[in-house]
Amino acid sequence: MDARVRDDFPILRRTVHGKPLVYLDSAATSMKPTAVIEAEARFYRESYANVRRGVYELAAEATDCYEGARAAVASLIGASPEEIVFTRGTTEALNLAAWALGETVIEQEDEILVTEMEHHANLLPWQETARRRGAHLRAVAVTPAGELDRDDLRRKLSPQTKVVTLVHVSNALGTVNPVAEIAAEAHQVGAIVVADAAQSVPHMPVDVRELGADLVAFSGHKMLGPTGIGVLWGRREILKNLPPLLVGGEMVREVWLDRATWDDPPARFEGGTPPIAQAVGLGTAVAYLQKIGLDQVRRHGEELTALALDGLLRRSHVTVYGPKDPTTRGALVSFSLAGIHPHDVATLLDQEGIAIRGGHHCAQPLHRKLGIPASCRVSFHVYNTIDEVGLFLEALDGVWKALG
Repeated sequence: MDARVRDDFPILRRTVHGKPLVYLDSAATSMKPTAVIEAEARFYRESYANVRRGVYELAAEATDCYEGARAAVASLIGASPEEIVFTRGTTEALNLAAWALGETVIEQEDEILVTEMEHHANLLPWQETARRRGAHLRAVAVTPAGELDRDDLRRKLSPQTKVVTLVHVSNALGTVNPVAEIAAEAHQVGAIVVADAAQSVPHMPVDVRELGADLVAFSGHKMLGPTGIGVLWGRREILKNLPPLLVGGEMVREVWLDRATWDDPPARFEGGTPPIAQAVGLGTAVAYLQKIGLDQVRRHGEELTALALDGLLRRSHVTVYGPKDPTTRGALVSFSLAGIHPHDVATLLDQEGIAIRGGHHCAQPLHRKLGIPASCRVSFHVYNTIDEVGLFLEALDGVWKALG
């Protein structure tokens, strides 16, 4: 990656505990380039107004900015703007999908398939939908190698399966699931497929038509954009039949005292004042990633992941979770040090200015399957360097020497 890319991220110039910051927690949230920071600030300074409401020039300008961001996101993932629903993040997008599908396609005794590697954001909404509708939640197993058990999936798919929901790239294992193949199998039994793409859209080319899912969710803050903005993409024929989760202003056609009629998607799902400035920032983040090229972003992530994997696997006291081939995983690696709690590892690395994640990564069922309470995770983005991987491995050796 061009060194000038790193210069675009002002926070990376700071120090932590007197050491240069080495930020290796991009799977949790990504840092923001100056272009995104300035785009959001400029919108507040020069073009701010509420959208879709006023007929005055400033309101029209703000609406153009907001809808321009929608068009930018659509372009990124090969979609049409009217298929892009802005939400507060992946979690809200998945809650919207689960609630709306519960209202329209899931009935008592139906089945919802999840996987054992899901983030809580793509598990808890379906638990609630199953409970509310009297349906059954079933989980597809994960193999010891950290991959989805496709045979188990085929055994569990049936005419009773109404929804199959799965992560595209696991935030804990790094596993890249073959969503298109799984979607084809799920569609054969008439199931709707929902994909959590929070860890894939920010790091690799994703075309929703090729991905094969019917609904796809992701967040802005993991792809160099602001917090408070996310996306639910849906096939037009799916969205038009779903009810809104939030009702209120600007998502209706007509309102009487005793009833209302909903607007067409995506406005139907964006009740109230939307995250306007955040959308503007997200649109700029999309442009930034497209300028680099998502193919290049993916190659850079693979390179750093390969270096980290190789270094970790060479250390006998380290256990690595998930696929060992960097070309079959996302830009992250989860691991543990024998006999040392991940929180202790993360705390000592922080003293060296190195930020990693220690915990269950909102994937407690997966960690129970692995037989561990928590793990360490390093994750990368466009601003990370080969030298930082080396610094991390060197510091990790220091942790082992101190506590091992």
